[in-house]
Amino acid sequence: MSGDQYGRYNDTDHNTFYYVPPMPSAPPPAPADGARAVAVAVLNLSGLGLGYALVRRWALMALCWIATAVLLFVALPADPDGVPGIALVLYVLFLVAVAADGARVGLRTQLSGLRRAPLALGLGLLLLVVPAGGVVLYDSARDEATEQMLLDRLDEADQLVQAAGDKPFDSAQADYRKALGVYADLRSDHPGSRAAERVPARMKTYYTTVGAAYAQGDYCEAVEPLKYLRTVPKSLPGTDLGALKTWPDDRLATSLYECASTALTAGEANWASQYGELLTTFPESEQAAKVEPAVAAAVVRTEKDLHGAEPCSAVQRLRTLGSQIDGLEAGQADIGAALDKDSRRATGSADTGTYTCGVDQYRDGDFESAQTTMTEYASAHKTAKNAGLAKKIAIAAEIAQTVPAAGKKLPTTRTGGSISVTVQNDSPDAVTVLFTGPVTGSFTLKACGSCKAYSFGSTINPSFEPCNDSGKNYPQRTISLPVGTTYFLHKPNGDSSATPASDTAKLESGYIYTECAYTTQSLGTGL
Repeated sequence: MSGDQYGRYNDTDHNTFYYVPPMPSAPPPAPADGARAVAVAVLNLSGLGLGYALVRRWALMALCWIATAVLLFVALPADPDGVPGIALVLYVLFLVAVAADGARVGLRTQLSGLRRAPLALGLGLLLLVVPAGGVVLYDSARDEATEQMLLDRLDEADQLVQAAGDKPFDSAQADYRKALGVYADLRSDHPGSRAAERVPARMKTYYTTVGAAYAQGDYCEAVEPLKYLRTVPKSLPGTDLGALKTWPDDRLATSLYECASTALTAGEANWASQYGELLTTFPESEQAAKVEPAVAAAVVRTEKDLHGAEPCSAVQRLRTLGSQIDGLEAGQADIGAALDKDSRRATGSADTGTYTCGVDQYRDGDFESAQTTMTEYASAHKTAKNAGLAKKIAIAAEIAQTVPAAGKKLPTTRTGGSISVTVQNDSPDAVTVLFTGPVTGSFTLKACGSCKAYSFGSTINPSFEPCNDSGKNYPQRTISLPVGTTYFLHKPNGDSSATPASDTAKLESGYIYTECAYTTQSLGTGL
């Protein structure tokens, strides 16, 4: 038997021919069914390719599983940033594509397993809960991941504060600000998060860590940290800090007072700025009320030093005190009035103590300073009881700068004596004559109009005798001095470059003494 391509075969024994129709290559398409097409499309939307399973498209179903697995690989574990947008877009386009393709295939393909299209459609709609539930679960997981991320940020800020507490405030301040920035961001950007809800509790640790210097009694070191803490509420708007909001105030007031008081007692200069800040920032505080008594006590202590070993130092401190007290601005009128009184007292005591300072300089052999101090004192206190003696000390100090022996004893107010001493001026310049010893004083001789300066060579001639020309009328003055050693100094008026001349006279009873002042060319004056 042999057949041909038309399905016929030849029975050679009986010579009979039969016709066999060709076999179809695939089952004939089913009648179009819209419900079935929708069912397959909806089943494919689950992302599991179940629509393809019902129409026996196993390779396409596997493709759906692969696409869904890739999405899960990208999305899990849940991240605060969520699934990348491009991945979501591509997956949604893929689902739309397989749904459309499933609808095309299911339109004329019988279902396998679930023969009834409505039942398959119901199952597809029910299975849509799976991706919807997955989205809900993923969002929940992502929210939890976000919470954990925020809690990690909170923990990092806490650790930053803890580490900063072991460093000086100057070097730790940047870390404190960084941690505070994290707290503020949590409160403002994630107000409903667990981390944000824990921030107010964290702030107590923050405050106590920053202000630790106060608890340790290191008041000067505590000032800047406490001032910083007063600015913290501005960085946390809307945060209920409770008692922490005013926590630094009393501590800062105490630190300012204690630190300034220590500096005032030690004679340091920074006390005034801290007292001033206390008086203006916390004018009604208990600490502010103690400022004026502390200042008054400092003035009294310094006044006592005027009679100590360093009166000049005490004078300077009193002057400085008076100036610093005068610069304080009190927030209360009664404190301000008391401080003004303290300022005037310090300044007045410094003025009075200037005399004591000049005496001390004189006795220490600092004659130049003593001369300046006593000259200024006598000029500023003309009616003071020591003004006259101050002038005499200034004279003696000036003489002692040329003749140190003249400064061995402090001048007295004694005047006059039994011995006459006449001083003549053989100089073309007016001359001021200073003398000290048992009696101290000065006077000026006017210039000798007919006199000239002597050459230095003539003054070393043994026969040199100034004031010995009977034809000249020398300006002169006679003074009475006691017995004893008197030191003379004269200097030309108006010529500060001239070298003064000096003489030491041992005066004895029964003698009349004369002194002659003259000028040598280029070398100064003589006596």
